Amino acid sequence: MYKIMIIEDDLVMAEAIAKEMNAWGNEAVYVKNFQNVLSFFAAQAPHLVLMDITLPFYNGYHWCSEIRKVSNVPVIFISSAADNMNIIMAMNMGGDDFIAKPFDLNVLTAKVQAVLRRTYDLSGKVPMLEHRGAILNLYDTTLTYEGEKVNLTKNEFKILQILMENKGRLVSRDTLMTKLWETDDYIEENTLTVNIARLRKKLEKAGLDEFITTKVGGGYLIEVER
Repeated sequence: MYKIMIIEDDLVMAEAIAKEMNAWGNEAVYVKNFQNVLSFFAAQAPHLVLMDITLPFYNGYHWCSEIRKVSNVPVIFISSAADNMNIIMAMNMGGDDFIAKPFDLNVLTAKVQAVLRRTYDLSGKVPMLEHRGAILNLYDTTLTYEGEKVNLTKNEFKILQILMENKGRLVSRDTLMTKLWETDDYIEENTLTVNIARLRKKLEKAGLDEFITTKVGGGYLIEVER
């Protein structure tokens, strides 16, 4: 099952598209708050985005450009502004296809299914983790926050990946050390402490204060609001 994110300010159309996508065994979600599209995208981690061009606050080109900073997820533009200039602009901003309104829902579904088949293997997983707007891309091992990339070492990336995959759960120091170094050789505990300290400093510099919580004698976790 694939998750389809619909960015369309005509909610009647958005609901109709979502109903069609769901009927074909996908999971469809659509944006309601057009000021925080990127946050919604990060939280939902969709496999494909359907994007209108004319939207409140910022247009579809802007949001496609923002999405491209953190993800290679396919984007299909759907718009009544189907002149050559808009089609060229959509492709240049990172779009994968363009469908002119009005369209037949069956044609839209066929195009969506074709793009999904070309993009994903059988697992259909999107290699991306998100917390508090920070996006960890498992493809290129980068962390992006508010459009800025945070450079991480191999160990820093692995620590963050393990903690984000276990969001809300305590990860012991022993577990982290075992997964990080995967060796029977003795590793000083101080080595992990140094790596965590450096990672914290980079996160704080990027504006992600208190991203990782320490539990004395227990380990580390990324806390989830309840």
